[in-house]
Amino acid sequence: MSDSKEVLERLQKVISRKGIASRRQAEQLISQGMVKVNGITVTEQGIKVTPVDIIEVSGVKIQNSDVLTYVLLNKPKGVITSASDPQKRKTVIDLIKDQIDTRVYPVGRLDYDTSGLLILTNDGELTYRLTHPSYGVEKTYRVWIDGHISQESLDILRNGVYLEDGITSPASIMIDQVGKKGKELTRVEVTIHEGKNRQVRRMFAKVGHPVLELQRIAFGPLKLDEKLLPGTYRNLLKSEVIALKKEVGL
Repeated sequence: MSDSKEVLERLQKVISRKGIASRRQAEQLISQGMVKVNGITVTEQGIKVTPVDIIEVSGVKIQNSDVLTYVLLNKPKGVITSASDPQKRKTVIDLIKDQIDTRVYPVGRLDYDTSGLLILTNDGELTYRLTHPSYGVEKTYRVWIDGHISQESLDILRNGVYLEDGITSPASIMIDQVGKKGKELTRVEVTIHEGKNRQVRRMFAKVGHPVLELQRIAFGPLKLDEKLLPGTYRNLLKSEVIALKKEVGL
């Protein structure tokens, strides 16, 4: 829409690249009148913009630049996986905002009381594919439960658990360790490719073993960087970004 001679780019592509939504979702936002360019509401698909155009999505301005950022955070417990929180609780964005210049967004969710690997990026298309069930990206969790879990319960978890929102898909389950600090606790590693709300906690509660501690240790090809202390982060390596994209066909 600008008269600048800068390279033009489709509006929905810019919105996707900035991590706001996938291209399909961006097209819906445009159709619904939720997008403005230079203060003017845009509803027509295919509008092209330049880096100097001012874009607003649902009233929030986004910077149109070519810089894509990929961050690996070791999320601690007691932090919200969100860009903001109405209750003013600490968010994952609060942990990185002083060092990351570009605006990034969490890829999926980790519960308030769950720790571990969290990816943040402004790459909308990658975010969409990593979180959409059809791509089947695996997530692995380290789970501490009270007592010893039976083989029967393990088989139920592996084959699928009936929850309020449907049966879970088959999961990979293995006992990793028994006993922690003298207590009768069991540590289990579980790999799933779904993203139901609080799924792992609900799965174990269903077989009578409420989760005491939960940590995500892998997301697709990425493993939790053990050198990262809880609450710290680093930029993804180029090889890690390539591996993530390859995982979802990009």
